[in-house]
Amino acid sequence: MAHYFSEQPKTASRPGSVDLVLPDLHLRLETDSGVFSPERVDVGTRALLESVPPPPQEGDLLDLGCGYGPIALTMASRAPRATVWAVDVNRRSLELTARNAQAARLYTVRSAHVDEVPDEVKFRAVWSNPAIRIGKQALHEMLTRWLTRLTPDGVAYLVVQKHLGSDSLQRWLGEQGWQASREASRAAYRILKVTR
Repeated sequence: MAHYFSEQPKTASRPGSVDLVLPDLHLRLETDSGVFSPERVDVGTRALLESVPPPPQEGDLLDLGCGYGPIALTMASRAPRATVWAVDVNRRSLELTARNAQAARLYTVRSAHVDEVPDEVKFRAVWSNPAIRIGKQALHEMLTRWLTRLTPDGVAYLVVQKHLGSDSLQRWLGEQGWQASREASRAAYRILKVTR
């Protein structure tokens, strides 16, 4: 599974598609090998999208680790006046997200490599199914980098599998000075709400 957080996946392309079906949205999304969960919308992602309140209706929003775009496209659909930054290291994921946003006519989605988001952009909301498997240190560095870009009233929602360290991540966030609470629990997943 490590290839999905590589910049250029070595896995041969095997295009496919999945359906994202939510109470307020139905999208067919293009997928490919070498990206996160190409066979189906991940259970954790679905838990996040079905549990969080609507995003702010204006400003900049962030999908951190966008994959082929289910979170970013949902944010854009629910907040059509906001700009949604779909950020990843994986170039194949970014291309898929851009194509899926175009196909869905969600033109406020900006698909961008992690190093291509202007420093001055601050986020009113961050939604993420973070790449836990990159390792604890890399995960902490990634979250620190992006959570510090929340606006003063900004809020982040992270979905983390219970058995992959959701409780320890919540503790670590608290130790770093963030307010971190459990917003919801679904199946084996926790939705963490993070604010300043």
